[in-house]
Amino acid sequence: MSGVFVIFALLNKKNNQDMVKLSDKIFYVGVNDTDKVLFEGLWPLPSGVSYNSYVVADEKVALIDTVECGFEEEFLSNVREAAEGRAVDYLVVNHMEPDHSSLISYMLEEYPGLQIIANAKTVPMLKGYHNVPEERVLVVGEGDSVSLGSCTLRFYMTPMVHWPETMVTWLEEENTLFSGDAFGTFGTIDEDVVGSEGTFEQYREEMMRYYACIVGKYGIPVQTALKKLSGLDIKRICSTHGPVWEEEAGLVVSLYDKMSRYEVERGVCIVYASMYGNTAAAADALAMELEELGVPYAIHDLAGNNAGELGISGALRDVFKYDTIVVGAPTYNNGIFPPAETFMKALQARLIKGRRFYAFGSYTWAGASVRLLNEMAASLNFELLGEGLSFPQAYTREKVDMKAVARLLK
Repeated sequence: MSGVFVIFALLNKKNNQDMVKLSDKIFYVGVNDTDKVLFEGLWPLPSGVSYNSYVVADEKVALIDTVECGFEEEFLSNVREAAEGRAVDYLVVNHMEPDHSSLISYMLEEYPGLQIIANAKTVPMLKGYHNVPEERVLVVGEGDSVSLGSCTLRFYMTPMVHWPETMVTWLEEENTLFSGDAFGTFGTIDEDVVGSEGTFEQYREEMMRYYACIVGKYGIPVQTALKKLSGLDIKRICSTHGPVWEEEAGLVVSLYDKMSRYEVERGVCIVYASMYGNTAAAADALAMELEELGVPYAIHDLAGNNAGELGISGALRDVFKYDTIVVGAPTYNNGIFPPAETFMKALQARLIKGRRFYAFGSYTWAGASVRLLNEMAASLNFELLGEGLSFPQAYTREKVDMKAVARLLK
């Protein structure tokens, strides 16, 4: 072992998650990561994240996915404990994103007889990332199965949830779905691993943020996958991020179903970016008026000292919660102030639909932002609630009637 790796392992020792027995045959062997700041280099992780992996130990031993690099020692220790020192026969690759596949080469070296189970779309990725020879890959298709002895793994393709090669693995004898990134959430998990009553509410907001950021563009593929899996009697969901779901598995599936159909509740998501405080003052005034009217709302500052720790990801989460989106931005270089424009592009990328929209913003000599925001909203077929509100120079209550805007949004 290299000196660099020893130091890295020591630094990450606080992230260790012990092996957990889920049943006589299923074992959790994943890890927690409390050091990573941004998931995918984009999304804040104030509560860390887990990388989940599982061992199914029967007459033969199967490992379901691996974890992020940097956790080699603790991961291998967990696998060895779960397998009781036996060799791992199969490595099922449900998803090739590196936070789940980084240790494939490591495991192939550790277990020379290991055979990878993957679908055809995964094969070139295995070659490109890990130079895996074809003879070490057992290619499976829709509904194919592999026997481990007294239990059987069956595979279902779920393309674009959220990569083209994604699949899920079903262990019928245990009514257990190894779902890959589907039903995942941000946040580390406690030592018990399995969620209990109340765990869903504890993770609900972070599950919504995870869906909005990672899976949000793929509502139609998610619906296709849910319909395909609807005939399974699922009693346990083993995702690659977040708790193992048993008692509240139905709530998790229902939330994904709702979000992938873009279903929302009445309320307002206010998202703004302000250069010198005038657009921010208007946003705060609108929030106050909505509060007085009893309208549910969330407010997100994308720039400046009040920007929250979740950044744009928190705003995207609440877009999947409320039916009305209000965006405020000043005019900047005859366009939209960039943080707000980035947010609008994120909505376009996620194919958000069925929302009401209102725009507002300040300008000094030539207002353009409100018009351009409305054009971007129109490209998504949002219902525009009027022309918006563009006001010159400083915000004042006399100049900018946010009470009237709040009544319009109610």
